[in-house]
Amino acid sequence: MYRLTAKALAKRFGSRKVFSDISFEVGSGEVLAIVGPNGSGKSTLLMTLLGEYRPSKGEVIFSNDGSPLEEASVQATTSLVSPYLNLYDSLTAEENLVFFASVAGASVTGKTINGLLSRVGLEGRGADLVRAYSSGMKQRLKYALALMNGPEFLLLDEPTSNLDDQGKAIVYEIIEEYAGRAVVVIATNESEEQRFASQFCRLGG
Repeated sequence: MYRLTAKALAKRFGSRKVFSDISFEVGSGEVLAIVGPNGSGKSTLLMTLLGEYRPSKGEVIFSNDGSPLEEASVQATTSLVSPYLNLYDSLTAEENLVFFASVAGASVTGKTINGLLSRVGLEGRGADLVRAYSSGMKQRLKYALALMNGPEFLLLDEPTSNLDDQGKAIVYEIIEEYAGRAVVVIATNESEEQRFASQFCRLGG
């Protein structure tokens, strides 16, 4: 079983305390919802879990069957969807998928690409430049990117940002699917997204 463990995490930027004494353990088949007011540090906590920010105190452990994972294994088994992730507007959706797969040291076939795009409701739009995509379509493409490696750890920051009802339904299906087998962490204040949670981490009081 895969597990994500946070032990007494704290993060400061200079004199500003973002959060402190955050501890939890979430395993495969469980969903953790990180909730709190705007500015309480939800996105910062996600970035700290991923190693983009070094914690001021505490420890983050990704493990499998009780053994800590090496950094390369964490990267290979983890995906993030976030409003702050950038796509390449000058590339097509298909080219974005190929590029990000190559960066991860993998490759994707045309059949896999078509399946991913279909999964997120972008079938027939793979050859379009991403600059022609709406914000909602870009959000869907981020999910296609995130699902490429069949992640064991799926971290979602504002999961349904910019999505219409159809897009939200697709995301809810994805969350439900991965909630049954992977470690899922959602940073959200939306009650509809929190309903998937088996445990909560509350920030900002």
